[in-house]
Amino acid sequence: MEMRLSNSPGSRRSVRIIGGELRSRLIEIIDSEGLRPTPDRVRETLFNWLQHDLAGVRCLDLYAGTGVLGMEALSRGAGHVDLVESNRQVASVLRDNVAKLINNNLGSSNVYNARAEDWLAQQTAGTGKYDLVFLDPPYEAQCLPAISKQLDASRLLTPEALIYLENDQPISMQSLPSHWQCLKDKKAGQIYYYLMQNKAPGIK
Repeated sequence: MEMRLSNSPGSRRSVRIIGGELRSRLIEIIDSEGLRPTPDRVRETLFNWLQHDLAGVRCLDLYAGTGVLGMEALSRGAGHVDLVESNRQVASVLRDNVAKLINNNLGSSNVYNARAEDWLAQQTAGTGKYDLVFLDPPYEAQCLPAISKQLDASRLLTPEALIYLENDQPISMQSLPSHWQCLKDKKAGQIYYYLMQNKAPGIK
């Protein structure tokens, strides 16, 4: 997700993609309660962490907002991204941005207008189809432990999938699935962010 901006509701701004094929292209933002684009310096660090793990991967941006994390991944070589956004207006703008910016040379993408919890509940278990998940719900929701456990239980993660977590306070590792291993973590201002890896049974 990202900075939910405080101007009049419905006003438009933009956020810039910082790397890859779409570098410097702008993503339109509609101001909406709780929407907060992940800051450039956090995205730069995250994608430096991921730079060797993006080619052809399947991604899930579960609280997509502007979709900048998912589209940044496509820009840098991901094969497919599913973007899930609960707000109807935000999802509509996201679809417009995807249609404008993403072409077949950059992989494929789908946009779903649904609550993250509902969308996960509707998925077929056991498919193991996501190699990378962006998981940064609105800070005020404080739902990372619950949604992390629901994601893990959905069995949509590949055995060594990477999961990005973002919050406005430290995340207790004990509140997450026990087989998720923290690979990287950092703090930028009031943002705490982590790169986790799924370590399914039998994976060392």
